[in-house]
Amino acid sequence: MSLHVENLGVARGGRPVLEAVSFDCAPGEALVLRGPNGVGKTTLLRTLAGLQPAMSGDITLPEDSSAYASHADGIKAQLSVTENLAFWAAVHGGALDEGVLADFDLAALRSRPAGTLSAGQKRRLGLARLGVIGRSVLFLDEPTVSLDGAAVKMFADWLRDRHLGQGGIAVIATHIDLGLEAPTLDLSPYVAAPDAGGGSDEAFL
Repeated sequence: MSLHVENLGVARGGRPVLEAVSFDCAPGEALVLRGPNGVGKTTLLRTLAGLQPAMSGDITLPEDSSAYASHADGIKAQLSVTENLAFWAAVHGGALDEGVLADFDLAALRSRPAGTLSAGQKRRLGLARLGVIGRSVLFLDEPTVSLDGAAVKMFADWLRDRHLGQGGIAVIATHIDLGLEAPTLDLSPYVAAPDAGGGSDEAFL
């Protein structure tokens, strides 16, 4: 299982944003996307995850192997921490591995309604979903928003030891150093030429 991207072109609101993006990720590898705000990191991740069509090029990865996580926590306020994780595990055809509660320091909060959690706790719960859905390729858009330094390390440890350590792949847009031994891809050289296409200026939010 690997991820192969070749000469990929992506658009935002019908207007070309990036072109000729190519890279490979083997099992156990991560890639960190860099570039200024607005360069196209989110658009690229959404395209890689199959949430919008590519303008050109090829994306090769096993079917139903990927998941995209953005700033949204994706939790149900009326359900408890454990019920939220069990829900997402069931949606993806699996069962809850309660080890993820320890990985994200949620064991003491397991019975708390998600709506009563702090912003950082909600974010940890949102990220803990990644540990129960059984997807081997993760596309992560600024995953550490609302996390303090200790929680960032917690997430980085899970990503390195649990996900990548078990042969998973991650492509991550982040402005902070997660302490991973991972190459970076600066997207600035891949910005599409101004006359590469037309379309509206509507942007994905």
